Amino acid sequence: MCSACGFPAAPGHWTDAGAQTPADRLRLRFIRLAAVNRLLLRFGLKAHDDGVTPGLQLFSPTGARELVPDLESLWAAAARMAGQPIDPLSPRALADG
Repeated sequence: MCSACGFPAAPGHWTDAGAQTPADRLRLRFIRLAAVNRLLLRFGLKAHDDGVTPGLQLFSPTGARELVPDLESLWAAAARMAGQPIDPLSPRALADG
């Protein structure tokens, strides 16, 4: 359990499959974060992962912040902050620009 946020340590994410070392897992975590932020950009939101704390922090342009334990929770929180549904697999979310 993380003493800073209260989330239990996650056993790993399926996108970490194939990572052999802790450095590989951390690198994949930051690659995943970059992809998430590209999707959140059009909604004016940004996610942050410090690489130590379990989960992600989600920030809105108004300064609102929410700590979420995983990607599923991140999309639900992002939809609340954006005031509209966010489907990360929709053509709109995946389109450039």
